[in-house]
Amino acid sequence: MELINGNPFWPTTLQSNSSYPILETNLSCDTLIIGGGMGGALSAKLLTDRGIDTVVIDKRKIGTGSSMANTGLLQYTNDKTLTSCINTFGEEQGVRFYELCRNAMQQLKEVVSGLEMDTWFIPRTSLYCASTEDDVTKLEEEYHTLRRYGFEVELWNQEKIESHFPFSRSAALYTYGDAEVNPYRLVHALLHSSVQKGARVFEQTEMTHCDFKEDGVVCYTPNGTIKAKNVIFSTGYETQEIKNDRGAYLQSTYAIATKPLNDLSNWYKQSMIWETSRPYLYMRTTPDGRIIAGGLDENTPHEDQRAIRALNRARVLLERVAEYFPLPDLEIDYAWEATFGNTHDGLPFIGPHPEYPHSYFLEGYGGNGTVYSMIAASILTDTITGKENKDLELFSLTRTSKPSPL
Repeated sequence: MELINGNPFWPTTLQSNSSYPILETNLSCDTLIIGGGMGGALSAKLLTDRGIDTVVIDKRKIGTGSSMANTGLLQYTNDKTLTSCINTFGEEQGVRFYELCRNAMQQLKEVVSGLEMDTWFIPRTSLYCASTEDDVTKLEEEYHTLRRYGFEVELWNQEKIESHFPFSRSAALYTYGDAEVNPYRLVHALLHSSVQKGARVFEQTEMTHCDFKEDGVVCYTPNGTIKAKNVIFSTGYETQEIKNDRGAYLQSTYAIATKPLNDLSNWYKQSMIWETSRPYLYMRTTPDGRIIAGGLDENTPHEDQRAIRALNRARVLLERVAEYFPLPDLEIDYAWEATFGNTHDGLPFIGPHPEYPHSYFLEGYGGNGTVYSMIAASILTDTITGKENKDLELFSLTRTSKPSPL
């Protein structure tokens, strides 16, 4: 699967000689993680912290799959509002999902604080803007729902928005406890820490197939095998090609990074900004003064049209950014298109599958992929180390759900 088309910004921020070998022997371990992106890296970190003998393989260079296209906005709020989650899953499960996202934000902060490499992790607030007058009522309802269940949020009116930003919207939710990160640097930092604690990492090592046996799983690669007691499939959107019941739909999403800007002083607290419209626009800044913007999700174009479409969408993204921040020196420096997936009910898939013994799937699909990956890594680490985690059922791969509005 071709995950990325274009020129992502993040790899230019890590001039590192760190590389990992290709597997060319036979190994055994407690847990094998297939996929060295965000979910795999977080899982490796938590497992090795608990002393689990862990091996990670990736068919690409580490961090060059979907993690390289990730725009690095970390939020406890979701594309699917808390109000909608409660309507879909019921009060207990809907609220629990949002609590898990909030907990994951705190856990990410704690994990990052112990890493040697600077991951550009910066705590931020978020501004969720009403795109139309019709959306104001929805924001007001969501504000009261979030407040009712103890989430820190403010409802800003048009006057307050205009007093803090150079644009105007009828209403917005202002949330706390979010953050931005450089996802490429974070993946490398997590795996570097895992290796220091004994993990073995192999890149450009593709799983050709697995044999599922009574006492574990044997994973075959072109030049060696790995026998593991447990396997975590953290292969991102390509997981849809591994198992029969796909459970998600894939689209294309677009992103740009501008050239560094001279003055972002009118961007209040460098808050992350996103919209109620679907497909939406979202924006953030970087430590070197760029604006990263993304969104405009749509059905994936035909292969011969992807590059042309990516250039067109990049220009639209820049125009949309200029509507919010009409700066004289706005110019695209990097632009890319990437595969993006979501589930029909808005929750990720995490856990075992009856057709794959000794195996767990980490499918952090949705606009909050890094937060979902943190939730998944925590749940799966508990499960593999024999600690009961009751949240596993919420994300079951065999749950039955119907498509519902966000």
